[in-house]
Amino acid sequence: MITSRRTAVVEAAESLLVLVATVLTGVDAASGQSYHVSSGVALTVIGVAAVAALALVAAGLARARRWSRTPALLTQLFAGIVGIYLLQGHRLDWGLALVVLAVLGFAALLSPPSLRALTNSQQAPSEPPARKPPARKSPPRKPPTRRR
Repeated sequence: MITSRRTAVVEAAESLLVLVATVLTGVDAASGQSYHVSSGVALTVIGVAAVAALALVAAGLARARRWSRTPALLTQLFAGIVGIYLLQGHRLDWGLALVVLAVLGFAALLSPPSLRALTNSQQAPSEPPARKPPARKSPPRKPPTRRR
């Protein structure tokens, strides 16, 4: 359970980074510094939706909900890809933060305690199926008699 909470913290941190980027995009769009105002507004709306989705996944991870595992893994994958892209674009501050969070997120999600918690592998082993009693043999049937 502790590992899934660590994963939830990483997911929440990524949500916070997306929120900061969304606020910066919104400010740029409002001040007219965006390439196109309409694209700045669209990016802001998409950013708000992404923040809400990431926060929902972080809450699911904190409660060890099975459904949260796949979105969390995809978040780490996309965060790593975007982080590498930002590092190549010489944005070391944002890129390094995303790559570190993605690596930490993957490590926490793929650790054995987290896998057990998020895949319900801790359930008690099921009992072997009960044996069926042997089938009773029905008494032999008498052949039908012919009536004349």
